Amino acid sequence: MGRFPAKSDYEDMRNARISENQARLASLGLQKTISELRLITTPAKSPKRKWQKVDYSSVPLRRSNRLKQANPNSSDASISVGRSLRFLADPDTELSDGDVSDEDEKRPANAPLVDWRLCRSAEVSSERRCMSKGRGSVYDPVFGICCHFCRQKKLCGEEDCKRCNDLDVDQPCLGKTDCSVCHSTNGVLCRACLKIRYGEEMEEVRNNKQWKCPHCIEEEGSKPYWICNSSFCLKKRKMVPTGIAIYRAREMGYESVAHLLMDELQRKDKR
Repeated sequence: MGRFPAKSDYEDMRNARISENQARLASLGLQKTISELRLITTPAKSPKRKWQKVDYSSVPLRRSNRLKQANPNSSDASISVGRSLRFLADPDTELSDGDVSDEDEKRPANAPLVDWRLCRSAEVSSERRCMSKGRGSVYDPVFGICCHFCRQKKLCGEEDCKRCNDLDVDQPCLGKTDCSVCHSTNGVLCRACLKIRYGEEMEEVRNNKQWKCPHCIEEEGSKPYWICNSSFCLKKRKMVPTGIAIYRAREMGYESVAHLLMDELQRKDKR
C-alpha cells in the first residue's frame, strides 16, 4: 500500500515513440519554422498612448446655433406677463422691450411667469378644463404648476381659478398653495397632497395669508418635528420615503402622514 505501480510495457513504448518523434522534428528543423511563422502572423502590439490632460481654457466653448443667436444680456429673458397676454390675444401683435417691469420678476410660487415664446398654442378650448379638484386631470407644460410632492404639472380643478380656466397668467392658481415666507417651489402643494400629507384644507390655506410651508415652519421651530415628507426632502435627511402611507396613518388614528412622522420622530428622540 502507498507505492506507485510499476510502469507497464505500453507506457515504455509510448515514451520511446514520443522521444523518437521529437528527435525527428528537431532534425527536420520544423520547430524553428513554426516559431518563425508565429512571429510573422502575430500582429505587433501598438504602444500604449499616454493620457494627457486637455486644457479646455484655451479651447473655445461649444454652443448650439440657438444659443449663439440668442443674446443673454437682452431683455427678452424677462418678458413681462402683459406681453404674453397681448401675444395670446393677437399673435400678430409686435411686442416691444419697453413692457418689461421689475414687478414681473417678483411673483408668488403659485403664479409663475410664463414666457410668451412658449405660448404658441393660444387656442385652448374649454374642453381641456379639468374637473378633478384633487390634483387636476390635464397636464400642461406651459401653464401648469408643479406640485412639490407629487410633481404633477397640471391645471387645477378649481371652478373660480382664472389662471387654469382662462389661462390668465396674472392670476394665481387657486389649486396650488404659496408660502407667505419663502414663496418658493417648496411651498407649492396641490389640494390632494395638502390634505393627505399634511391634513390641511385648501380653503383654510387660501384664507390664511400667513400660511407657511413645512420648510419654513421647521426653520422657525414653531412646530417641532413638523417636516416636509416629500421623497426628495426625506432622502436628503437619509430617511426612507414613506410612499403611500395615508392608509396606515389613518388606520393608526392620525390625521395625515405628517402627523404620523411627527409622532415617530418624537418617539425616536425619547429613546
